Amino acid sequence: MAGILKSVSAKSKINLTKKKFAIVVAEWNEDITEALYDGACQALRQLGVKQQNIVRKNVPGTFELTLGALRMAERKEIDAVICIGCVIQGDTPHFDYICQGVTHGITEVNIKTKKPVVFGVLTTLNKKQALERAGGKLGNKGEEAAVTAVKMLEF
Repeated sequence: MAGILKSVSAKSKINLTKKKFAIVVAEWNEDITEALYDGACQALRQLGVKQQNIVRKNVPGTFELTLGALRMAERKEIDAVICIGCVIQGDTPHFDYICQGVTHGITEVNIKTKKPVVFGVLTTLNKKQALERAGGKLGNKGEEAAVTAVKMLEF
């Protein structure tokens, strides 16, 4: 991931010290979402975002990310929103409904607010896969979400 951070900061067309980011974090699967949040914050800080320009808001679960993201994106001072969540498949179709709803909802918030609203949501088959993507052997998808937010601000 360090290579991605370096390439973004070297090419950045905007002054990130003046940009304000909201990170909306689902409390469900907290051990995973906290690791993703930490990855996103560290990446933003490494890219030059001031700590005081990172606003965190918690929501109960991944499905609630949509409304949380909308509320944050509607704030004039917020430049981009990063949504952090984790849905792990169980034995019922609940997984499918949550994943489909939050994907569609976050897309709608992007379109409605015309601000970058980034999908930093893990949708995994089991907890092991989630841990591998929250700082494990497959990196930290929270970092990737932060990089995506910056790239979309530059777009």
